[in-house]
Amino acid sequence: MLAGVGLFLYGMSMLGGALEKLAGAGLEKILQKLTSNRIKGVLLGAGVTGVIQSSSATIVMVIGLLNAGIIKLVQALPVIMGANIGSTVTGQILRLGDLGGAGVVIQLLKPSAFGAILIALGAVLYMFTKKTSSKNWGNICMGLGMIFFGMNTMEKTLLPLSEAEWFSGMLTVLQNPFLGILVGIAMTAVLQSSSASVGILQALSATGAITFSSAMPIILGQNLGKCVTVVIASIGSKKPAKRAVLLDVMVNLAGLIFFAALIYAVQGIWGLPFWDSAVNRGNIADFHTLFNVTTTLILLPLCNQLVALATKLVKDKVLTSREQEMARLDDLLIKTPTIALQQAHGLVVTMAESSLESYRLARQINEKYSADTMAKINEIEDFLDRSEFALNNYILKITPNDLSAAESRMATELLHSLGDFERIGDHAVNLAEVAQYNYDNNITFSTQGFAELNTIFDAVEEVLGDTVEMYRGENLLVASRVEPLEQVVDNLEQEMRNRHIRRLQSGHCNAQSGISFIELLTDLERISDHCSNVASNVIQRKSGHYLETPEEEGGIELTKTYQADLKRYSEKYCLPPEVTAVEKS
Repeated sequence: MLAGVGLFLYGMSMLGGALEKLAGAGLEKILQKLTSNRIKGVLLGAGVTGVIQSSSATIVMVIGLLNAGIIKLVQALPVIMGANIGSTVTGQILRLGDLGGAGVVIQLLKPSAFGAILIALGAVLYMFTKKTSSKNWGNICMGLGMIFFGMNTMEKTLLPLSEAEWFSGMLTVLQNPFLGILVGIAMTAVLQSSSASVGILQALSATGAITFSSAMPIILGQNLGKCVTVVIASIGSKKPAKRAVLLDVMVNLAGLIFFAALIYAVQGIWGLPFWDSAVNRGNIADFHTLFNVTTTLILLPLCNQLVALATKLVKDKVLTSREQEMARLDDLLIKTPTIALQQAHGLVVTMAESSLESYRLARQINEKYSADTMAKINEIEDFLDRSEFALNNYILKITPNDLSAAESRMATELLHSLGDFERIGDHAVNLAEVAQYNYDNNITFSTQGFAELNTIFDAVEEVLGDTVEMYRGENLLVASRVEPLEQVVDNLEQEMRNRHIRRLQSGHCNAQSGISFIELLTDLERISDHCSNVASNVIQRKSGHYLETPEEEGGIELTKTYQADLKRYSEKYCLPPEVTAVEKS
């Protein structure tokens, strides 16, 4: 029996995992597009859950969209209701065991034969194909086959229970609605899947000893018990996650109370003619589906009221805009790497935008010092530091999962890019500290030196702006412009150093201002280097090519215009003519 349960649960896990990999990030995009209408939201939740065989995974995707601010809670609730309906698909598939008849087709569709066929087909696809998608299809077939095979094994080993007096006595006790509901909750909580819990109840029904009176309260409990997994996972999570989980509990608890009151009221007053009749797989599957469909139909018009109640019960803590961005990283999402990585990418985008803001403030403070501006730069730096630490830990928690090749590349690129953006923030702070030092010590630059600095400041602002734009939209065309502009910044920095040395030698610049001048050049050049790193890492992830030199870049379609861009940027950011009679700083 335990072997049968093990095969059944492993098959559920394999089937859900393979389906989720096959669907990839497309599921979240579909959820994002089709949640504007409640009916569409329900159908979407049911469809996605039916596909990936996990209402918990669907709810996790919804939480990801909530945390990102892409959808609102009132849009998420219909999807959660639909996910409950989708969780009944497995039970409907398993009712194939009720098929009767002696025909070849009927016999092949029964779990005992169909499971073996699917496992064999899946093994062939997995072992003898090279494409990842084909291997995923192989895992889908093997997972579904194991579900049927495990079900058949459980049924055969449980069949003798029909003759055991203790088993009949236990079922009589379970006719007590409170005990039956508690058993259903416990079964589902232990198995962490309502589909698996219902499947085992269907296997027990093969004994012929399970009646409607004992099965119904168990099924009611199973529907509430499936919330336990997500409730446990949401401990310590962010407010949107807790509200979504609370809504799931509220919906299933309301359904349980409604059905329990209706069933036992009708049975107590008029009596149900089938109450003491034996149930089969189909009866259990139908009642499970009826519970979730009816609950959804009753509660769907009350979405606004339910959301208001959940919001009142789980109150918001007042967060700054940057704290809200960091709320993207919810540990509840880690078991769904595609969604978790997208949330991490969203925070890295915010880091990129913040580094650009910090740079612009640093440039501003070099033109006119302000203590308020300095405070803003330090505030952004604190956010970048905390984000880097949080993202590093979060991504390292994701990587032990079974990642696809694309997910693995994305995790690697994120780790590199977030470090680059954090370092850009550090260099922006260095630029600001030079400005503060100059202000405190009354240091100024010559007109010639300041004009040259404005040129390189302009070039670095463009390369950083392009990098942020490229990273936000993962635009390879914009990425191809970063490297030639970074080369122009390198050329500017070298030429400005040479000019500075000549000014020092001619006595037109003093050593004190010269140190500040060189420090600014160093930080500006390093900012452009980090921009180049980010662009190269994104191109590598998206195209599979790693750009080492301009010559190598010339072999890639998007970077064929490197020389033309280099010439254009060189002309655009041309230093003012060097003069021999420069006023002394």
